[in-house]
Amino acid sequence: MALIIPAIDLRGGRCVRLHQGSYDDETVYFDDPVDMAKLWRVQNARTLHVVDLDAARGGSEDRDDNREVIRRIADALDIPIQLGGGIRSMEDIEQALDWGVYRVILGTVAVRNPDLVEEAIDRFSCRRIVVGIDARDGEARVQGWTEGSGVDAVELALDMEKRGVRRIIYTDISRDGTMTGPNVQAYRNLGNALSDAKITASGGVGQHKDLVKIQTLSPYKVDSVIVGRALYENQFPCQQFWCWNDKEKVDLDTYSTAKLRDEPTLNPDC
Repeated sequence: MALIIPAIDLRGGRCVRLHQGSYDDETVYFDDPVDMAKLWRVQNARTLHVVDLDAARGGSEDRDDNREVIRRIADALDIPIQLGGGIRSMEDIEQALDWGVYRVILGTVAVRNPDLVEEAIDRFSCRRIVVGIDARDGEARVQGWTEGSGVDAVELALDMEKRGVRRIIYTDISRDGTMTGPNVQAYRNLGNALSDAKITASGGVGQHKDLVKIQTLSPYKVDSVIVGRALYENQFPCQQFWCWNDKEKVDLDTYSTAKLRDEPTLNPDC
């Protein structure tokens, strides 16, 4: 089965979701993202996907609040955290890893300074450095999805693969936050083009049948999927057996009895 990765998007220190990447179409789901992260862990999440939306857009407002939240999440949990949003220098990468983040996602910088991606992989390995490609109509978007790049998303992925990247997190912006289903054809096209890199799908998952669709993409190198709004809005039948509806009563520090490895890895081969 594909690994299900809950998403936590941070804006102004709160847990939010955007609709199709629009900062003007925001839903606040939780005031304390650390408690949200713990709740996903209680529900047996094996890793978390965290995005600093304020940093991704390039502004400094509210970034300090988000940074403190990220540090607290990494400190509170016993599972790997992957972090994206506004990480555009070696200093940013080092800082995120110092916070306890396991995996850093490079997005805008992969378009604007691809040599930095290669340098970061040489220094920290392909397990710790991955690339996020956020696309609309096949074009890679940058600066928190707010700007076009003129770069074809598949061509960008191929260049990143040549530079040592072994995981691409691919988001179809038009599907993100819509729960209308994943862009299956886009993942097939990308998977057919790649030789060595694996794909984490993102955007559009709204119900169980969408996860079944993701599972059929295994031959196209898709082995994991990031899910946001559908989890927050309780769209999966199994959630009725979980603690979501009584989340205020949950012991957030009592996790699954499933044993974790001493050395956290999201996938043994990146």
